[in-house]
Amino acid sequence: MATTVTARAGDTLDELIWRTRALGPADLPAVIALNPGIADAGPRLAAGTIVTVPPAPATPATPTRDLIQLWD
Repeated sequence: MATTVTARAGDTLDELIWRTRALGPADLPAVIALNPGIADAGPRLAAGTIVTVPPAPATPATPTRDLIQLWD
């Protein structure tokens, strides 16, 4: 389910979606599609801009690695 988030002064779209929903660069096309005309606003969003974002991923945004223990 898509939700809305509000930009703070000076936010870029990628900063906003990372901070609020843990979405990364691969999610930007979906966010832009949900918000027609948002790219025309420029690189920085105005404070109070309402942005519709897709749901956060079920998996973490950063890959995880198995722990390797060298000594017992």
